[in-house]
Amino acid sequence: MSGQERARPTRASNDCSTVEVRLVPRARDLGGFEVRRVLPAMQRQMVGPFIFWDQMGPARFTAGSGIDVRPHPHIGLATVTYLFAGEILHRDSLGTVIPIRPGEMNLMSAGRGIVHSERTPPQARAAGHELHGIQAWLALPRAHEEGPPAFHHFGAQQLPRLTGAGMDLRLIAGELAGHRSPVELPMETLYAEAQLAAGARLPFESRCAERAIYLCEGALAIDSERFEAPQMLVLRAGHVADIEALTPARCMLLGGEPADGPRFIWWNFVASSRQRIERAKADWRAGRFDAVPGETDFIPLPP
Repeated sequence: MSGQERARPTRASNDCSTVEVRLVPRARDLGGFEVRRVLPAMQRQMVGPFIFWDQMGPARFTAGSGIDVRPHPHIGLATVTYLFAGEILHRDSLGTVIPIRPGEMNLMSAGRGIVHSERTPPQARAAGHELHGIQAWLALPRAHEEGPPAFHHFGAQQLPRLTGAGMDLRLIAGELAGHRSPVELPMETLYAEAQLAAGARLPFESRCAERAIYLCEGALAIDSERFEAPQMLVLRAGHVADIEALTPARCMLLGGEPADGPRFIWWNFVASSRQRIERAKADWRAGRFDAVPGETDFIPLPP
């Protein structure tokens, strides 16, 4: 996905010492398909390596309709697509053609440059379907910004799942509660989905220097303060967040090590220098990125 609209940052009240700042997403209607953007925000560009965060949907598509994100380029980042409902067909300039479904993970590392498209698969488009999930970007360390592009898919059965006491947690990346995901990233990253029944509790403790909770659905309490979806709660360093679900809730746990220097983000490009962004613009305008096999159209460079 792409775009440049930023979330509205809001200070948490002083009663909640664990939450440093909360970010309320801004909704955009893309022709019947709603996207809620959280990162980057004016008050917080990144949480660990996470530099871009969109909640896609929930949206219901009638038969014959769906999403068509035409081929577009990326540099300097890794995209992480994770769905709660629906299906997206991923195609990229490496020749990858693969659907992603709920509970699975698509990890695309752009490195020095990759092009991809995201569309509703023909079967789902014909039948009508729901789409709901998270599209996130991770800023690559400087040593990996110009590395070769790569794509990896992880099935739902490959990702550790922790259940019990009203909690169902899937560990997408990193380490949590003594479990580790098989997803390999060049920087410390934590990413997990937690579904909680009303009254369930989840202590969010991690070695990560930066952490946040994105509340997708429902309401929860931290330090007895109530928070309702949708919003991202950036946590203070060193605090254990004792999460209590006040209603059935779904949230994403995220974090990791801070970036190794400033990052610049423009359109679909992330880099540690403005000059690299300008070069990527020129390359896309001149058609120097590799094409996606089987695709003929593309998204032009914005003004």
